[in-house]
Amino acid sequence: MQSNATSKLTEMFSKKRVIFILLFSVIVLVCRRINFSPVIGVDNQFFTLFQFFAPIAGSFLGPVFGAFSVLIAETADYILVGKGFDPVNLIRLTPMLFAAYYFGAKNRANLSIAAPIAAMALFILHPVGREVWYFSLYWTIPIIGKVAPKKYTHGIIPRSLGATFTAHAVGTAAWIWTVPMTAEQWIVLIPVVAYERLLFAAGIAASYVIMNTVLDLLVDKLKWNIPSDILHLDSKYSISRRIFSMT
Repeated sequence: MQSNATSKLTEMFSKKRVIFILLFSVIVLVCRRINFSPVIGVDNQFFTLFQFFAPIAGSFLGPVFGAFSVLIAETADYILVGKGFDPVNLIRLTPMLFAAYYFGAKNRANLSIAAPIAAMALFILHPVGREVWYFSLYWTIPIIGKVAPKKYTHGIIPRSLGATFTAHAVGTAAWIWTVPMTAEQWIVLIPVVAYERLLFAAGIAASYVIMNTVLDLLVDKLKWNIPSDILHLDSKYSISRRIFSMT
């Protein structure tokens, strides 16, 4: 029994898979160190390129291994900057794990739908959240992204929007219970969130196209033999394929 379990674990974490998990973890960690914009209402906190790149790991590595690579990067970042692993910080690790899972999950994955629903419930259960319950309607976007017909939701933009709003849902549900804010402050944030998340969705989509192109070129030029369950590339989002197909 133990031998079978060890064999399955070894097969699951093959050398090639470990290499790509670590590769994405390193890239995610680097992106986490590059600031993009300040977090409104909080001093010395910034959104980083991490918000653009982390979700796409779920598509290339699969939702579970993609989320795992993000977790490795976030844990390494906490250790490097000396953050404590207290309950609040542990909760703050989770938004991008759910975003990576969402972006990589196919069809109507239960976790992709359950996460924003749970976030809406937690937000509305808070006394202030109850006053501005309509703020949580943003989180119907990732739900719609999984239950609507595939022809409307399978593209890169709907997936990017769903992923960034999943991260927003999970992060905000934790935020409202840990950071005191008034109902008025939440109302002011409504248009800010729309602008911010549209930028993040565009960044996620761009990162996905760039990474698809780079990896597609490397796999082709270096003649790598990599099973699709270890590294999934989507040729229709590879710029190099489009260019070469026209020549």
